[in-house]
Amino acid sequence: MHRSSTLTLVFAALLLSLVSASAQEVTKLSELFSGMPKGEKQQIRVLTATLKPGDKTVLHTHRFPVTLYILAGAFTLELERRAPVTIKAGEAMVEPPNVKMTGYNRSTTEPMWVVTFYVSDPDTPFLDPIHQAWLWPGGNLHVRIGSSASF
Repeated sequence: MHRSSTLTLVFAALLLSLVSASAQEVTKLSELFSGMPKGEKQQIRVLTATLKPGDKTVLHTHRFPVTLYILAGAFTLELERRAPVTIKAGEAMVEPPNVKMTGYNRSTTEPMWVVTFYVSDPDTPFLDPIHQAWLWPGGNLHVRIGSSASF
């Protein structure tokens, strides 16, 4: 599917979910959270992403909480020192700041579409990839950026 067609479909689905939610006033998520930006100004970003069947994100952290709303499919998130969490279409969750994580579309057939809401200090990167370093036998240093190692 072309990127513009995919984006049109994602925005149409989001619009439909917002219209039906406002008509019914359904709260998808309400949480108290620490770690929000405290500067005089904040940057608000609404991002969309599609993960193809079997795709995964890089191992990363976020500097501030990230809110996810799944439009289609299911998203499995592995957070450091926590059990994996799977959120499905119509569900939302908040990813905590400064926690190592990797996300997966575990489906073998269906894409996953997500809308991400990120409030940060201005010009803060959306994510910080984790750089992992270890020694190979013989003492050679190996660095992997954005590894998807299990926790």
